[in-house]
Amino acid sequence: MLKIKEIWNQNPGPSTKKEYATLTFKGMMMGVADLVPGVSGGTIAYITGIYEDLINAIHTIDHEVLKSILSLDFKTALGKINFRFLVPLFGGILFSVFAFARLMHHLIMHHPEPTWGVFFGLICGSIFILANEVKEHPSFSTFFWMLLGTLFGYGVVNLIPVTTPSNLWFVFLCGIISITAMILPGLSGSFLLLILGKYEFITNAVKNPFNEGNFIILLVFTLGTVTGLISFSKILHYFLKRFHYPTRAFLTGLLIGSLPKIWPFKQVLESKVIRGKVRVIQDMNIWPDIDSQVVYVFALMVISLIGILILERKANGKKA
Repeated sequence: MLKIKEIWNQNPGPSTKKEYATLTFKGMMMGVADLVPGVSGGTIAYITGIYEDLINAIHTIDHEVLKSILSLDFKTALGKINFRFLVPLFGGILFSVFAFARLMHHLIMHHPEPTWGVFFGLICGSIFILANEVKEHPSFSTFFWMLLGTLFGYGVVNLIPVTTPSNLWFVFLCGIISITAMILPGLSGSFLLLILGKYEFITNAVKNPFNEGNFIILLVFTLGTVTGLISFSKILHYFLKRFHYPTRAFLTGLLIGSLPKIWPFKQVLESKVIRGKVRVIQDMNIWPDIDSQVVYVFALMVISLIGILILERKANGKKA
């Protein structure tokens, strides 16, 4: 019988302390992104080059693994799931969620334009890098899927919130939709919950898990997220394997389509107080009057854009 350590070492994933630290840091960046409404952890996974590894790792979780876990056969489950990749990555995500939640909330609430400016620059630089990769395999199909991804991403981030039912079947569906958005680059799970009219409903259940059936709501929502995570990762895994470049073109298009949502200069058209906090429901992008603050934000955009390009060039140099 193989020992746990031997099973762990047989899994694909980081092998040196530096590789573990790098993967954990990328997880931390994903966690920070998930704290920002309108930004997806999937975006960070995509621009840091671990997106396909993440999808492949989640793809290892199947019905046989779930059967082993339910049978308390954890050693078999460990041998099938790519824990060596998932543990440091999700460890970094969880660390950021707990360590930086207050900081990111403070930055978004009190310094929104510089914060969004940094994200805008990072994503613009990433789009430039990813578009160059797609450009190496030019075809009508590639262009079509990038355009479709752009239109789809733009359409989703500009949806107006609707009134929806609170039945458990819809809560389950919301779990599937929100986790799917978190996996896809350019889409935000929390933003889609807001669109579906269930952001306040779910966050209230999280705040008071044992009040008035909230535990059942959270359980059903969690089951939805697990179902969405496993099933949608398999769909993405299939498309990345069978239609690699069209799929990457579509994902790059999602990033392009999400840019208007991340533009730092906005005029609020509609807002709503949720749990004592003002949440923007609908806004409009504007071109600001030039002053020192605006120059500062644009400088942060440029620095972020150049920074991601330099990091990519260094990474390619090491690969070469």
